[in-house]
Amino acid sequence: MAGEKDEKNYFYLSQLAKREMKKTFLLFLLTSVFWSSCKKSRGLTVTKINWEQIVISDSIPANDSIAAFIGPYKKHIDQEMNAVLAYAPIGLTKTDDEFNTAIGNMMADAVMELANPVFEQRTGESIDIVLLNYGGIRSSLSKGDVSTRTAYQIMPFENEVVVAELRGEQVREMVRYLIDDGSAHPVAGLELAINLENAIERMLVQGKPVEEDKIYYVATNDYLYQGGDNMLFFAKAEGVHNLDYKIRNVLIDYFSQKDTIAPVRDQRFIRIP
Repeated sequence: MAGEKDEKNYFYLSQLAKREMKKTFLLFLLTSVFWSSCKKSRGLTVTKINWEQIVISDSIPANDSIAAFIGPYKKHIDQEMNAVLAYAPIGLTKTDDEFNTAIGNMMADAVMELANPVFEQRTGESIDIVLLNYGGIRSSLSKGDVSTRTAYQIMPFENEVVVAELRGEQVREMVRYLIDDGSAHPVAGLELAINLENAIERMLVQGKPVEEDKIYYVATNDYLYQGGDNMLFFAKAEGVHNLDYKIRNVLIDYFSQKDTIAPVRDQRFIRIP
């Protein structure tokens, strides 16, 4: 039995040796070809470089075959993008006021109104605060028809709604950030009043004072949750829930449910003289 076992081992080792020898030979062959190619190219030198700047503009004639191919797709997309969802009686911009603007309030309220039922169904909890970012509003809302294209213009990014679990202490950090930053970041569920020295005169969440050890559910977008715009307080979150709901889709759904879009500036974040 021992001799038979040794014979099997010898056969196995001999086969392994043959495979390794084949690998070594192939490696040697490839290396030789590589170095041979390098030697042949050593005598080549660059003597001249030509370049030309091609400006992409409307002056370039269209390619009829390509235009014919994409035509049906473009028509279908334009129909969807131009579909009228609502009407805006006045134009809105994100520079309308110091701490809260009508367009920012609209976005935060839309997230609160449409994301909260999704969150409640999944967790049994309710969203307490919504916080978005001023820089995320990429376009004004023009007077007139509000379309799907309008939502894409205001929010062209793929950001999704996430809900972070923050304790009262982190909510205070969030409020301090809003005061020090001084931008009209869209908020909902939060009522904040400061004086001329930026001291807090009133701070309420859902109409109640902040409790230090209470968990508050703060809806935001995934960019901010990851520390975007230096909102580093989200790093202290005790949990996060991704709702798989894009901010842009929230706006589209919000516009679809409204006949007239007429948000206003209010008292959610103000300065008291």
